[in-house]
Amino acid sequence: MLFSDALLAVLVWLAGYELQSIFGRWGDFPRPTAMVVGVFAVAVWIGLRSLMGLYPGYGLSPAERLRRHTYSVVGAFAAVSFTTVLIPLGFITSKFGPIDLVGRVPRLLLALGFVGLLLLPPLVQGLARWGLWRLGIWGRPVVVIGNKDTGVRTVQLLEEEWELGYVPAALIDRSLTPSGNLLGSLSHEEVMTQVENLARRGGVDTIIFATPYIRPSHLAPLVSRASRSFRHVLLVSNLGGITNSAVTARDLAGTLAVEIKYNLLNPWARRAKRILDFGATVVGGALVLPFLLVIALLVYAESGRPIFYTDWRLGKNGVPFPCIKFRTMVPGAEAVLELMLAEDAGLREEYVRYHKLRADPRVTRVGRFLRSTSLDELPQLWNVLRGEMSLVGPRPYLPRESGDIGDARDEILRVPPGVTGPWQVSGRSHASFTDRLEMDIHYVRDWSVWLDLVLLASTIRALFVDRGAY
Repeated sequence: MLFSDALLAVLVWLAGYELQSIFGRWGDFPRPTAMVVGVFAVAVWIGLRSLMGLYPGYGLSPAERLRRHTYSVVGAFAAVSFTTVLIPLGFITSKFGPIDLVGRVPRLLLALGFVGLLLLPPLVQGLARWGLWRLGIWGRPVVVIGNKDTGVRTVQLLEEEWELGYVPAALIDRSLTPSGNLLGSLSHEEVMTQVENLARRGGVDTIIFATPYIRPSHLAPLVSRASRSFRHVLLVSNLGGITNSAVTARDLAGTLAVEIKYNLLNPWARRAKRILDFGATVVGGALVLPFLLVIALLVYAESGRPIFYTDWRLGKNGVPFPCIKFRTMVPGAEAVLELMLAEDAGLREEYVRYHKLRADPRVTRVGRFLRSTSLDELPQLWNVLRGEMSLVGPRPYLPRESGDIGDARDEILRVPPGVTGPWQVSGRSHASFTDRLEMDIHYVRDWSVWLDLVLLASTIRALFVDRGAY
C-alpha cells in the first residue's frame, strides 16, 4: 500500500513538472530545485498518512479513509507551501548557489500536485486493496468469540465487507468448545488458554468479542485476559440502531462512555452539504447537458410529449415537492397500474414488497434503458439547485408511502431526499422496501460530508457496473 502511494506521488509530481514546462513559466526558479521540493512533498505526505494509520488501514470505513486521506493531502501541501514560501531553500540545494525562493515556487506545479494527490490515490488504493485481496494477502486474521448467532453474523459481515481487512481465522461459540464441550463448565482462564493456543498457532493478534448481551461481570475477565495476548481487542456492543461512525470513546473518571455526535445538528455541516450540492450540480450539470439533450430527443422520438415527468415526493420535514424525471412510461401510467394490480394478485404482491415491478409493461423501450442506468433521474439536478433535493440522501418517497415508512418517517425526513443514496448504491431495486428504510435510517444517523463523497463515487460503479435498477 505504501509502495503504490509513493509510486503514484512520484508520477503525479513528474506529470506536474512536465505540464509546468509546457503550459507554465519557470521564471528564475531552478528546475532541479523543483525535484527537491517534490521529494520533500512526497516524504511529508507519506509520513502524514503513516501517522494517520492508513498503512494498511485495517478497520477503517470508506468515509473515514477518505477523511484521513484528505487531511493528509491538505497537511502535506500546507507544509510544502509554508516551507517554500517562508524558508529559502538555497542551503538545501547549495550546489546551485544561494537562491531566494520566497514567492517564486510555480503555483501551477503546486496546484497540479495538490489536485493529483487529492483525486487519484483513493482509486489507486482501492485497486491495490482489491489486488491484494485477490492474491489472498489483504487483511489481518482475527478470532471471533460469538454468542449463538451473533458470532456467525459477525463472520458473515467481515467476509462481505472484506475491505475492512478483518479476515476471520476462527469462530468460537461461547457456549461450545471446538471439541463440543460446554464452555460453561470451564473457567475464564481455561477458555482463554484454548483461544490463545489457537491464535498462537495461526499468528493471530486480533480478537473480536461478538457477545453484545453478555454481562459485564462475565466479559471483563475475558477482555482482561485477552489484552495480555492480543494486540487488538474489539467489542461488539449492544447499541444497535444507535451508534454511528461519529462515535468517540470517552473516559469518565475510569468509566467507559460512548459519545455519539449527530452531524445533522451542526449548522456548519449542513452548510457544507449545501455548498457541495450546489457546486457539484453546477459543474456536473454543465458536463451532462449534451446527454440531457440527446435523451430528450430519444424520449420525444419514441412516445412524443411530455418529455419530462413530474411526480410529488416527500421532501425535508415531509413537505411535498414536484420531483422531475425523464418520462419512462406510457401516458396515463398510474391508471394502468391500478388496473393491473386489481387484476393480478402476483403483481400486487410484488408491488407491496418492492413498491415497483420488475417486468413493468408500462415502461417504454427508451425508458427501460434510462431506468437501468438511472439516467432518467438527471433532471433532478434542477431540484437540487432549488434546494428541494440533495445529491446524496434518502430515497424520495411518495406521499402514499408515508404510512408504510411508519415510525422512521420523522428521522428519514430530517434531510432532503437524494438523487443518489445508500439504497441506490447498495441495494438498488433488489432491496425490499424494509431494507431501503433501514439503509436510509443508517444514512441519516451516520451522515457526514465524507460519506456523501463516498456514495457519489460509488454511484458511478453502481450505474455502469452493477446496473441493478429497473
